[in-house]
Amino acid sequence: INAEYMGSVQNASVKAKIRHDNVAGVRLPVFRLMEFASEEVSGIGKGGEQIRSARDHFQRLLELIVKIASLQTSFVTLDEAIKITNRRVNALEKVVIPKIENTVAYILSELDEMEREEFFRLKMVKKVKKKLAEAEELRLKKIAAATGVQQVTLPPMVQGLGAPDDDDLVV
Repeated sequence: INAEYMGSVQNASVKAKIRHDNVAGVRLPVFRLMEFASEEVSGIGKGGEQIRSARDHFQRLLELIVKIASLQTSFVTLDEAIKITNRRVNALEKVVIPKIENTVAYILSELDEMEREEFFRLKMVKKVKKKLAEAEELRLKKIAAATGVQQVTLPPMVQGLGAPDDDDLVV
């Protein structure tokens, strides 16, 4: 091809356009051919027809190359997205979930310990109330024996001590 013909080319005869498709949250570039500017080349005999046939084959080949390039770019982009997702999944499985499970186990053990402490505290309260009730009953019996009264009623505050329906006691 001589220099005159090469110098006369002003614009590209083929233009490609890119758009983005969203596949599972990943933006994939898609290439597309926009236009074929064709100049009619005619020659003597079969030469013009051969050039036109070669140009048609070239256009079909160029369309296939653009499709392949689009697919290859999509594969590479999806591969990167899969690798990132696998890293995130591994981080969740190996780091975050075990850490949360350990935290839950710690909280459960602390709750069990608090429950045991509360049970022990209630047992101690029951023991102290029982001692107070016995001491008050003994004091009232001594007073009754000293005064000669047969029946002594306990004050309302002491009457309920040690009773089964006492809310503070664990039976």
